[in-house]
Amino acid sequence: MAPEGGEPLASVTDATIEDIAANGIWRGASLDINPSVLAVARALLAALQGTVPAGALPEELRELVGRVLREAGVSFPRISVTEGIGLSAFAIKQKTSEPRPVVIVPAGWNPYGWMPFMVGYLSLAARGYHVLAYTPRGFGEPDGPFTSDGFIGVAGPDDWADGSKVIDHAEGLFAPSRVGFMGLSYGSGISQLVAAHDEKNRVAAVAALSTWGNLATSLYDNGTRHEKAVELLIGFTGAEKGKEKEKFDEATWDILQNFQDGEKMKEVVEWGTVRSPETYVDTTNGRGIPTFYSNTWHESLFPAGEAIATFEKLTVPKHLNLWIGDHGAPEGVGITGVPSGTPFWSYLTPMTETYAWLDHHLLGKGDDVPDWPVVNSQVMFTYKTKPTGIGGDRIVEAARREPLRSWSEATTGTETWYLGGTNGDGGASLSDKPSTGWSRAFTAGYETTATAMDDIMETGQKEWFGNPKPYDPAGFEPDRLLVWSTEELAGGRRIRGAARLRLTVRVEEGDAATLVAYLLDVDPDGRARIITHEPVTTADLDTGTDRTVGWTLQPAAYDLADGHRLALVVNSRDRLYSFTGTEGATTTVTSPTGQEAVLELPLG
Repeated sequence: MAPEGGEPLASVTDATIEDIAANGIWRGASLDINPSVLAVARALLAALQGTVPAGALPEELRELVGRVLREAGVSFPRISVTEGIGLSAFAIKQKTSEPRPVVIVPAGWNPYGWMPFMVGYLSLAARGYHVLAYTPRGFGEPDGPFTSDGFIGVAGPDDWADGSKVIDHAEGLFAPSRVGFMGLSYGSGISQLVAAHDEKNRVAAVAALSTWGNLATSLYDNGTRHEKAVELLIGFTGAEKGKEKEKFDEATWDILQNFQDGEKMKEVVEWGTVRSPETYVDTTNGRGIPTFYSNTWHESLFPAGEAIATFEKLTVPKHLNLWIGDHGAPEGVGITGVPSGTPFWSYLTPMTETYAWLDHHLLGKGDDVPDWPVVNSQVMFTYKTKPTGIGGDRIVEAARREPLRSWSEATTGTETWYLGGTNGDGGASLSDKPSTGWSRAFTAGYETTATAMDDIMETGQKEWFGNPKPYDPAGFEPDRLLVWSTEELAGGRRIRGAARLRLTVRVEEGDAATLVAYLLDVDPDGRARIITHEPVTTADLDTGTDRTVGWTLQPAAYDLADGHRLALVVNSRDRLYSFTGTEGATTTVTSPTGQEAVLELPLG
């Protein structure tokens, strides 16, 4: 198979689809898209254009293409948004005189623009929608067919105005009965922001997948920069290596450089706040825009806490799915692959529910959406798995989901665990009695094997497919971190909500300290899994003087099994975050009377 220009197309077989279903949409520690995803998308495009026979595709893809071509036509408009700036787009127009709704899909942050989610567009068309997907300004490889003009402004006012221009184009092309937006990742934020800012209030529903509510706190929270995510995203726009700057407008590039350098952070926060759906929640509520959210417990780009906080402020018809895994993993199979390649049906649920939401609010279908819980929370690692025989496990029974009327009702109580000093065997306890007067020290500034994840998105993607990252607490570096642990807990614990930690810190050099806290589930054999984590950075410290610090960890829904132990790990450096402090210096943790070191564990 070969597309226009003669570049060979990768062969698409059932094995290609099975690769997506087994391994997801992300590939590699440096952030990239699974080649199988791109192969499927390119083959579908070629089949739609007639440059390869549809018969060369696996059966279900062939049937999907055939159905769409019987019922609709495809085109590749270039949408002019301002003089000299056109957006690459892909359109599917239903062959009917009956008014139909359109779903507009701004692409996620990637070098391939709108292209990777072809299965999603065809799935929408097969449900009766007009579809208009587009690449936001600035994204795409040089001179690529999916590349849009202009410069990246990171979901800023230009992107909002572009979204309204795209709606104008959709109205001229389709004369739709209603307008909906669906986006994954970057496209999810743009979807919400366009809905809140379109001057004609034309957006009737939004589906925001792996989304953010507050971009400012996604980037910078508790005084700590989430620098690894920004570093990888800057290199994932389609720019030639070494020319990343050329992709961004000047003001945005300056902000990103300030962020990376840790300078003018007040301006960075103001910039991120402008790009936060949370800032415009009153407008969204006033317009009554039905809004669907999804996020993941171990999200590495847009942490669950900020998304939940925004969602809780919405008073419109709304729904939130909280999934195991990391960014884009739950939706990945359904938006890039098809059921025939899916070894476990539950992998499709995230997109099946997304489509059902749109069907209810745009097509007026009499489905069960009104009876859904407001929040559906998947409890971490409650799935059942079996070995694949070729390494790793596969899910054979889905993880449990808990319906809630609000995330706030997930937590029904708290349990207090006090941090203790070192005991005779070198360990330290979490106990139900206050412990004061002790101090414990470690060497700051170095990464340890206690880390939130090995690779952004890929570690959490493995969780989604049944393979959580294993930890070996016995192998943790004792000079570079501190560990506290409970005894084996009879009956286990239902952890629901956001844990809070307070301790007192002292630095022997410098005037700042970064601390990263991790909660782990440790089984009777000493193997561990991560529950949650969160960093904090404290500045303006006086050398040798104690400072009490408190911070809230990311929320979680986790069942600690009977006989397992809860472990708290504190170190100073994680590959995801900036480090502020003196490398190689000593950091001391203490527990003074009246400010005892304590962990508040949320239970439900």
